[in-house]
Amino acid sequence: MKIGILACALPPDPVLQAHGPFTTMFEQLLSGHGFTFQTWQVEQMEFPSTIDQADAWVITGARHGAYEDHAFIPPLERFIQTAHAARTPMLGICFGHQIIAQAMGATVRKFDKGWSVGRKEYVMEGLGQIHLNAFHQDQVLDLPKGARIIASNSFTQFAGLAYGDHCITLQPHPEITPQIIRTYVDWNLVRDQSPFSAELLRDVREKTDLPGDEAKIGQTLGHFLKAAHKARAAIA
Repeated sequence: MKIGILACALPPDPVLQAHGPFTTMFEQLLSGHGFTFQTWQVEQMEFPSTIDQADAWVITGARHGAYEDHAFIPPLERFIQTAHAARTPMLGICFGHQIIAQAMGATVRKFDKGWSVGRKEYVMEGLGQIHLNAFHQDQVLDLPKGARIIASNSFTQFAGLAYGDHCITLQPHPEITPQIIRTYVDWNLVRDQSPFSAELLRDVREKTDLPGDEAKIGQTLGHFLKAAHKARAAIA
């Protein structure tokens, strides 16, 4: 089964040098399922010619807002709408979660209560309490057409959404391990004009010693993609 990764950004240089691009993180997250991968750099206007160039699609995080004026956003929304109409399996993470929701008619904006950064607890359908790393200020502010909530907490109501049996999106980052979030923290501690206080960053770093559910969610998402692909093939 071939997974197409629609890369919407590269990580900051210190993260990129230490851990590789987001595509590498997703390949590691979804390892163990026999998947093959191909990446398109959609931020640089590199798009698949059709939705059938992969069996399932992953849309990554980005440094942009889904509501901002960037050349790659309208064609990405059209791609999402086409894939959704064809019931093509999709995952969206952080920006991917937001751009899929926006393409489905929801509102995405900066959240007036600020950022969510580091290890956070969510209640997720079928799994109960889970812990994943968050790194966002933007949020989905209403329920997209045809979606249901599958993960939530008191800060992020629409933290996880499912569209039918073929698309799952998450606001937190199952691909970002505690090691990766530590690199983000260390970079923010030394860079100019970080949006985060040193106190917040130290708290986030301390929590990287606590266990997370990245591997569990990776397995869950891998099984979901396989099941969605099998279901689509059965009705094709």
